[in-house]
Amino acid sequence: MVEKAELVSKVLVLEDSQDAAARIKAFCDDNHLVGVKAQAENVMGVLKSNVDLGAIFLSEGYGGAEGGLPLVREIHVVRPELPIFLRREGSDDLDSFDEADRGLFSQAYTIDNIDKLGPVIDETIFSLVYPNALVRGITEITKAALESQFKDVDVSSEAPYIVRDRIIYGELFTLIPLESNWCRGYMMLQTEEQPLVKFVESEKTHIATDFVNFRDINHVLGEVTNLVWGSFKNRFISYEPLEGRSSQVPIIVNHLHRYISFGSEDPQLCFKYTLSDKSGNGPNLVLYQRFVFNLSWSPDKFKENEALVEDLFDSGELELF
Repeated sequence: MVEKAELVSKVLVLEDSQDAAARIKAFCDDNHLVGVKAQAENVMGVLKSNVDLGAIFLSEGYGGAEGGLPLVREIHVVRPELPIFLRREGSDDLDSFDEADRGLFSQAYTIDNIDKLGPVIDETIFSLVYPNALVRGITEITKAALESQFKDVDVSSEAPYIVRDRIIYGELFTLIPLESNWCRGYMMLQTEEQPLVKFVESEKTHIATDFVNFRDINHVLGEVTNLVWGSFKNRFISYEPLEGRSSQVPIIVNHLHRYISFGSEDPQLCFKYTLSDKSGNGPNLVLYQRFVFNLSWSPDKFKENEALVEDLFDSGELELF
């Protein structure tokens, strides 16, 4: 049986009532959610930023005259992939809304029956089971790759988490396919250009140049991606022939809105790494790593590639003393 990784997801809580906010926080703590909040006037700015989110908790009266359905419609235009859970005072259904507006929400609830959201959270955010060995191993091989490509830096990572948004972070990202009998999808690395330029200029990489151009930073991120991809294959993908026929779906990138879609509503597994100069000088470099298994996902078939003692004897790599 595959051991399931305990992951969290960040949710935006738009709530005016302190009592209700306290109940929502307790619910989040019990359901592996990390709640963040924003002032009403900053909500749209936050949603247009690089904040990774799994869902939105919204009270019906939030924002006063400027809130309500107009706010929900505006949110849906900017981040249509995020489920919205609506807290109501009188009822826990959406029957009073017309059909078009009901489609803006994933679920309505009252604060007294907030626990009804538990199964909905599991279905919309934590719908995929990620093996603990996979999550732990990704962090290990990625940090090793970063440490091999950057000099005199500290590499730190945050706890892995789940996102439902499709936002691209920064100006530079790589995309590489992953294929095996237990998964088919993609890995992405995303970062901002200027901090990476600064790292190359300050000789924190293996590139020696008097003038840094975009090809240099492309090379750095491409090399890291190759190393992680190779280590991922060696550790998690066996050399058995692939089962069945391969299918593909279009990948859509909208540069204006910093949006990428893989043709699937599945949440994504996300990791965040921060590289900082050991001398304490210069800006930090932040990289986001995302995995989307949009084409195939069978975690029950997952296993790490561990060399058996018998195989080592058979190959002659190990002998009796």
